[in-house]
This record gives sequence, C-alpha cells and structure tokens, in this order.
Amino acid sequence: MIRRQLNAYIQSYQGLSREIWLLALITLINRAGTMVVPFLSLYLTASLGYSLSEVGWVMTAFGTGSILGAWLGGKLTDHFGYYKIMLFSLIGSGVVFIIVQYLNEFWFLVGGIFILMLIADMFRPAMYVSIRAYSKPENNTRSVTLIRLAINLGFSFGPAMGGIIIATMTYGSLFWIDGITCLVASILLYLLLNEKDGKPVNEQMATGQKRQSAYSDLPYLVFLAIVFLTAIVFLQMFATVPIYYKTIHHLSEGQIGLLLGMNGMLIFLFEMPLINWLEKSRISKASVLLIGTLVLGMGFWVFNLSEWAGILIVSMFFITLGEMLIFPFANSFAMERSEKGKAGEYMALFPIAFSAAHIIGPNIGMQLIETHGYNFTWSMILVATAVGLGLCLYLKYRLNAEAHGNTNKKISSAVS
Repeated sequence: MIRRQLNAYIQSYQGLSREIWLLALITLINRAGTMVVPFLSLYLTASLGYSLSEVGWVMTAFGTGSILGAWLGGKLTDHFGYYKIMLFSLIGSGVVFIIVQYLNEFWFLVGGIFILMLIADMFRPAMYVSIRAYSKPENNTRSVTLIRLAINLGFSFGPAMGGIIIATMTYGSLFWIDGITCLVASILLYLLLNEKDGKPVNEQMATGQKRQSAYSDLPYLVFLAIVFLTAIVFLQMFATVPIYYKTIHHLSEGQIGLLLGMNGMLIFLFEMPLINWLEKSRISKASVLLIGTLVLGMGFWVFNLSEWAGILIVSMFFITLGEMLIFPFANSFAMERSEKGKAGEYMALFPIAFSAAHIIGPNIGMQLIETHGYNFTWSMILVATAVGLGLCLYLKYRLNAEAHGNTNKKISSAVS
C-alpha cells in the first residue's frame, strides 16, 4: 500500500521537461534568496529607526513597484521575449539589492525599493510565459505546480535563513546575500537554459494574424476578478489569522509557526499528486476554481463554528486545499488563455491581480477586525466567497458559450 502510494507520488512528477526542472531550480534559488522581504519592516524600524508611518510609505512603494514591474515585464516580454527579460530582471535586481542597503535617506530609500520591485517583478510574467514555451501543453498545470513548489520551498527556507543571518551577522548582510543569489540565478539561467529550446509563444505574429488584447477578453477579465477576490481571502492567512491565533486562542509564536508550517508541508506532500489526479479526471479548470473557492471560504468560516482549538487544524486543512485547487489551475488557465493573444500582456495581468490583492486584502481584514471583530470578518469572507462562486459560475457559462460558438464555426466551415 505504502509502496503503491510512493510510486503514484513519484509518477506525478514524471514527464516534465528538463527545462521546467531547471527553471524550478533557478526559481528556488531566486526565491530562497529574497530573505530581506519578510524582515523589511523590522529593518526599517529597528535598524534605520523609521516611524511606522514612514514604513507605510516604503511598503506602498514596494507594492506599487511590484504591480508596475509585472505590467512592464509583460509588455517587454511581448517585445523582446521572455528569456531576455528574465535575465535582465535577475541581474538588475541583484545589483539593486546590493545598492539599496546603502540608501539611508528616506526618499532615496523609497525610490530604491520602488526600483528594486519594478525590476524584480518583471521576472514573473516572463517566467510564466517561459513555462508555456518549455512545457508540453498537457503538462502545463503540473509544470506550474512544480514552479509553485519551488517558490514555496524558497519562501520557507528564506525567512529561516534570514533570521539566522540577522542573529549572527547584520541586516546589511541580507541585502548582499539576496543580491548574490539573484546574480547566481542569472548565471544558471544563462548557462543551463537555452531560449532556442523553447517553442514560440506568440505564434500568431508569424502568420500575421492580429493578436487579441487581454483587456478585451471578457472571460479572462472575469477570471482575473476571481483571482483578485480569492487572493484577498487567502492572504488573510498571513495577515489577520496569526493575530486571531494569538489574541483569541492564545497560541505562542512557536505554535503559530507550526500551524502556518502545516500549509507548506501539505502543499509539498499532496499538491502535485492532487493536480495529477485532477488532470486525469478531465474536470474543467473553471469547475476546479469553483470548488477551490468554496473550500477556501470554508477554511475561514469554520472559525465561527467552535472555539475548540482543533478547529484551527481543520481550518488550515481547508485553506490549504483551497489554495492547491485554485492557484495551480489559475496559472494554467492564464497560460492557455494567453494563446489567444499577447502572451506577455496576459501573463502580466495575472500577477498584477494578485499584487493588487496583496495591497488591499490585509488592510481590509485589519480594518474589519478592529471595527467589527473577528466573527463579523469571517462572515464577510463568506460573503466574498459567495461573490467568487457567482463569478466562477459566470465564467463557466461564458466558456461553454465560447466553446459552443467555436464548434458551430468549425461545422459551418466544414460544410462550406
């Protein structure tokens, strides 16, 4: 029984291209190197002595740079190709990481953080487009899942390593190591990945056909609204939920860390086999998004059911399951949809939706808790989930109508 399950787990990783594995390795090194991000607010207050209001401006520059970087990365990817933009982003962010530690004057620091995130997040749309280039179409979702696994592992190692470095060295050391890891990732990209090994991602350009703009693709815009809404809900796990653990259930930091670590462990163990099974079952991506949205919302709503401490484990299971259902298939849907038009533009809007939620979501959760309390906040998440479900149903309707229309066109073409 155990051997059969182990074989099934191993098989879920088989069939992925060499380039996707190398891209996952580069992503792991890059994300593990972003150690300074979770400690940025501590660095600004404890090391530089800035006030909380000043930290707020820096974080605004951080989020704004992230959104504009993703948008610009998509535009430049369509113009110059994904490979050049990935290489430029890694080299550029590596250099700027090292420079930022020397910016102590407030507005210079704000500008430095903005430029850093502008360059660093140009990597994301280019990386998503590269997945489409290096992966077989039938492996798109599993390829995305492997990259997500690399990102999660990187974000798990990064903060732990960053804490050790701060305790034994200085905050400045984080910037040096972050910069060096970005440069190492760029060297690996240049040496191990060849742009010529990937297939073209904007095939319509070669035939002279006009590529559709993502901004005129209504089903894709509805999909982005779903991503934005589910991301606002999901990000409460890192914003309001730890405070809920501390203030209502009186958990220690160590216990909170274990609960949050359960998320990463479940993803590591079960996400790829789950995705592999769902792909074989031929369930539509819109249906998976609908189920994932429901499960994610339940993960927060169960807080209102009981004050029993075990409900926290139940909640984390539902939240993680919802995450595993939504985000790999959302990435895959965006990649497949981008075949209709400008790949960079499509893949830029996807991380922008998530970044926008990152700016708005935690603040909304904090405001609701402060003014109305936790129970009301979890109920509002249930309302947001209901809206998300409605959008998922509408997306399914639009996609079915689109597929039916395409079928009729093919029949009419064949008859004529």
